[in-house]
Amino acid sequence: MSSFGDTVVAFPGRKPLQIGFSREELMRILDLYGRMVAAGQWRDYAMDFTKDCAVFAAFRRAAERPQARIEKRPALRNKQGMWTLFGEHGQVLKRGHELPGVIAPMERRLLKTVDS
Repeated sequence: MSSFGDTVVAFPGRKPLQIGFSREELMRILDLYGRMVAAGQWRDYAMDFTKDCAVFAAFRRAAERPQARIEKRPALRNKQGMWTLFGEHGQVLKRGHELPGVIAPMERRLLKTVDS
């Protein structure tokens, strides 16, 4: 293992076999999911971990396309941000470098649902 300042790099030059969510990221996503389930917006979810990205998809019903999809692509970290929020029809709703900022539109939608 080699060390670069505060970062420890195991097996330099080798790409990971799959991308995943850290515990903090997954807890933040599942917290949003739980609140959306309680509000009656979402009923099911799916996760996919590939060598390029990790995806969390939330469904209104299990048999249809996801209502929201949160994607983590570390390759875009230095460009437009590694986080992307996709809408039901595949449109990009938000991109960014930080997860809380990217899922903010879904949280605002949750607040509107609770108010009415």
